[in-house]
Amino acid sequence: MRLTRPASVLLTALALALLTACQPQTQTLAPSAPLAASAAAASQAQAAEAQTRAQLQAQADRWDQAIVARHREDIANNMAEDFRQIDGQGNVEDRASFLEGLLDPKLQIDPYKVEDIDIRLYGDVALLSGRTRMTGRYDGKPFKTHYRYIDIYVKRQGTWKIVSVQISKLPPEQP
Repeated sequence: MRLTRPASVLLTALALALLTACQPQTQTLAPSAPLAASAAAASQAQAAEAQTRAQLQAQADRWDQAIVARHREDIANNMAEDFRQIDGQGNVEDRASFLEGLLDPKLQIDPYKVEDIDIRLYGDVALLSGRTRMTGRYDGKPFKTHYRYIDIYVKRQGTWKIVSVQISKLPPEQP
């Protein structure tokens, strides 16, 4: 049987691959210095990430406190100029309307605690999510709400600012 040129080249390549695969493999161990440097870099990255998470957690806590205390400047300073919120009914608010609603003299929000906080980092973007049980009064009438939220922070020019909030109302808890 006579093989055509492409077939003979293919068989030769296959034979070389089989011979190479059957050769005993020697393993060269990498020097320990690069491994130590790699471990140190990984440790530094983890420390930096932990520090960023702590910073964002503290910033979010201060924002919540400013909302309860109705400190306009502190609330606004945490928000990007292009801030948007999608509320529990699907309405979109910009920065000005969000501030106006929060600072409405008819609204009083009681101190609240965020539960199930989760902070995920993606470079200069951070997603903070959690659950909040909020109580207070609007126009003298008490309200109680329970919702899940996600806050999106972006780091611009070295500063983290909240650019977006989305709220999903949760059903009332059964006694």
